Amino acid sequence: MSDTLTEAPQAPEAPTQNAGVVHGLYREGEPIADTKAPKVDIKDRWTTRQFEAALVNPANRRKLTVIVVGTGLAGGAACATLGEAGYHVKSFCYQDSPRRAHSIAAQGGINAAKNYKEDGDSVYRLFYDTVKGGDFRSRESNVYRLAEVSANIIDQCVAQGVPFAREYGGLLDNRSFGGVQVSRTFYARGQTGQQLLIGAYQALERQIAAGTVQMYTRHEMLELVLVDGRARGIIARDLVTGEVETHLADAVVLASGGYGNVFFLSTNAMNSNVTATWRAHRKGAMFSNPCYTQIHPTCIPVSGDHQSKLTLMSESLRNDGRIWVPKRREDCEKDPRDIPEEDRDYYLERIYPSFGNLVPRDIASRQAKNVCDEGRGVGPKVGDFARGVYLDFSDALARMSTEAVAEKYGNLFDMYQRITGESPYEVPMRIYPAVHYTMGGLWVDYDLQSNIPGLFVAGEANFSDHGANRLGASALMQGLADGYFVLPNTIRDYLAHGPYPKVEETHDEVVAARTAVEERVQKLLSVNGERSVDSFHKELGHIMWEYCGMERSEEGLLKAIDLIRSLKDEFWRNVRVLGSGATLNQSLEKAGRVADFLELGELMCIDALHRRESCGGHFRTESQTEDGEALRDDQEFAYVAAWEWGGEDGIPTLHKEDLVFDYVHLKQRSYK
Repeated sequence: MSDTLTEAPQAPEAPTQNAGVVHGLYREGEPIADTKAPKVDIKDRWTTRQFEAALVNPANRRKLTVIVVGTGLAGGAACATLGEAGYHVKSFCYQDSPRRAHSIAAQGGINAAKNYKEDGDSVYRLFYDTVKGGDFRSRESNVYRLAEVSANIIDQCVAQGVPFAREYGGLLDNRSFGGVQVSRTFYARGQTGQQLLIGAYQALERQIAAGTVQMYTRHEMLELVLVDGRARGIIARDLVTGEVETHLADAVVLASGGYGNVFFLSTNAMNSNVTATWRAHRKGAMFSNPCYTQIHPTCIPVSGDHQSKLTLMSESLRNDGRIWVPKRREDCEKDPRDIPEEDRDYYLERIYPSFGNLVPRDIASRQAKNVCDEGRGVGPKVGDFARGVYLDFSDALARMSTEAVAEKYGNLFDMYQRITGESPYEVPMRIYPAVHYTMGGLWVDYDLQSNIPGLFVAGEANFSDHGANRLGASALMQGLADGYFVLPNTIRDYLAHGPYPKVEETHDEVVAARTAVEERVQKLLSVNGERSVDSFHKELGHIMWEYCGMERSEEGLLKAIDLIRSLKDEFWRNVRVLGSGATLNQSLEKAGRVADFLELGELMCIDALHRRESCGGHFRTESQTEDGEALRDDQEFAYVAAWEWGGEDGIPTLHKEDLVFDYVHLKQRSYK
């Protein structure tokens, strides 16, 4: 590894407190590459890789153990499939049931290249839309495979009894999502994620009953166990008893979701965290593109400082709802029903006539911010301006009838009314962007294996498919693709070289991992400071949203890094964790997660600072077109940024994986 220090760009007007922080923020390391994708035509790569991967005969599978962390769509599907194949699987989740994994919150639908509408869809078009939607910052091989297996997912889920919406004649229905001009999204009203998770859950429970899967609920992974450089297990804490446990295996799969809660306020479940992947990162797993976070345009606006999370309104609403704000500031406090059509600005339809309200999420989010920054936002003021825009269904209600709208969106409308006290059937919804999905994650190759042998990463926990921006309805697609179809085929190539030498709990490296967890728990409990864990988390979230949110600048990111480092120092001096480690202790759980968020937040800002271009969800104010659109720099930044843990000196090492586009022509995105 090279240890040449790279100077981060210095802002000429940066505040004096940033002096000394700018220099030495990261090192440049050796480049990396994915060597697992076969060197054949992209249409043949997946079938070629499946054939080339070594096999494990059924008798040997019973001798092999795989640990899977997370029971969402990726983790639950992987456990069920590996258990069905005959491996011994240990499944871990911090929830009280696998059914409560965060995948249930994905409401709008799941993409698949079935072309049921005969509107020009195909595997290649789904591949193209996903690469373009990710602003040409994803790996072609992985994205094509995702599009290729998408059709199988629907067949699998229908066979499981997932109640997808159907047309009058009984055929599966489709609708559109942002960033595409075809209808490829399968859905179950506004609860698609929940229904898909129930399908994976019942498959998982079948294997639990069969004895191939051992289920550990209310267990949180706190450390990755490496033995001789290979992933051989995890250290987990029983969240009910407080007991720290050692679990060993031949391979480890992380399917623990994303890290959006680094912003505190997000659409994620409150317990969603980065600890599983971050502890693996600290053990040597590279973390890729952490600055690529997605701001979802269709969320209920912030209503006050009392909130601990935000509520997502499905992107499917943009199919029939029209987004607008008043043309004049003085109309913003009026009842929207009293504002005539000629005084409304349907700004997405005006700016992007080809895609209208179905532009990708990053574009819709930035334009909502722009009109609110102009003072044309609606609803209560947050700071100097109101932070909300209207999502109006009056045209749809006139065109389709109330019953037809209720059939498609009724549960979403009901949820909105319960939260806001307003009926979308009568008054336009108010929405505003909020942190949602994370495209960054642990680096993986074509086999979904990290740079640590034996450590595989699936679903949102890896970086591989979405580039700088995820198209709507693709999260469920990736989770199930990884869990049902990709990982079970690729992990066998690694497991075929096993069983690996048996590791005892008394092994020096296992004991060291367990000791590190116990010492960290005691350190958190012994600080005995004056500030609550939540107060640190809220302050971190404010820093991240202000300086590494929808808009980033060199000066702001430098300031954020300085603020986060100071906050991290104070955390370890002044956090107050009540209770003990020998019992149920949610304060302790939160403290460990926030400690990891503080370290991740710093790396996110460093990654955003080094990438001096705008792409997808990463919008640098210094890199935009004359009309305010994101301006990529393919000459300098067409690569994956894979970060190696900084170790004791805290200086991470950047490894670049060059992105090569042989099948999709690189060009600036346009949805106009």
